[in-house]
Amino acid sequence: MGAGHHHGHQHTGGAGTDARANKRRLAWAFGVTAAIVVIQFVGALFTGSLALLTDTVHAITDSTGLLVALIASSLVLRPATDRRTWGFRRVEVLAALGQAVLLLAVGIYTAIEGVRRLWTPPEIPGAELLLFGVLGLVANVVAMAILASSRASNFNMRAAFLEVLNDALGSLGVIVAAIVILTTGFQQADALAGLLIAALIVPRAVVIMRETMAVLMEFTPSNLDLDAVRQHILALDHVKDVHDLHASTVATGLPTLSAHVVVKDECFHDGHAPDVLLDIRDCVAQHFEVSVEHTTFQLETERFRALEPNCSAHA
Repeated sequence: MGAGHHHGHQHTGGAGTDARANKRRLAWAFGVTAAIVVIQFVGALFTGSLALLTDTVHAITDSTGLLVALIASSLVLRPATDRRTWGFRRVEVLAALGQAVLLLAVGIYTAIEGVRRLWTPPEIPGAELLLFGVLGLVANVVAMAILASSRASNFNMRAAFLEVLNDALGSLGVIVAAIVILTTGFQQADALAGLLIAALIVPRAVVIMRETMAVLMEFTPSNLDLDAVRQHILALDHVKDVHDLHASTVATGLPTLSAHVVVKDECFHDGHAPDVLLDIRDCVAQHFEVSVEHTTFQLETERFRALEPNCSAHA
């Protein structure tokens, strides 16, 4: 029996220069969104607008989410230890899930309150609503510009960017509602804008929740076909069987894979075992859409395979 372990990068791979740059961007974006909260809260109190109130709650969610993301970006920079072998890499996944839950709660509240106000719309001052909507939109555009270059770097940054984007769209909805009220007097436009904001929030929150839960449940990465991986390994010289094949994602950009690989008995006598291990590593790192560089393979003979308990989830 032989065992092979390949660690293609440090466990803190996402930390470093990029992580520190992300932290700075998050700090600036948090400052901007905190200013948005103050502006829109004053506007919501002054106008009584549901759309502006909803956008204010959304901005509070953004601000809180960005604060959580900022804390998470700091934790990610901490190195791995013997007790925390992955460091705090998965914190960004937890942060993104928390933000998604907050967004979903805001969306549900907005939907309920918006429907109620369709039947009993309050009087909303259109000019003031327009002013606060424009101020909110400008601030959101600034925050989006700060986060745009790093939005694809990890779950945490993606969730933060989407929150600010959704809030910007919400501010746009507030502006449209204000214009409609100013030009037509149609007060239900405010409630309709609130419902639009809810429609923007909920689907994105659900997507982020689904993706982060898949990571936390250690599901196979969505674009990695384990059956194809198995067939590629079986096609290698000297390989007779593959079992206990598992794949998961620790954090953004860190997929992992492990397997027990049955090879011919003579591989442990003629020196082929190391070559087989290298071939398997190169295969999973190069032949698939998801390049898996952090792998653990156990090489074994058929005799050892027969002695193992059948406890594999993906035998």
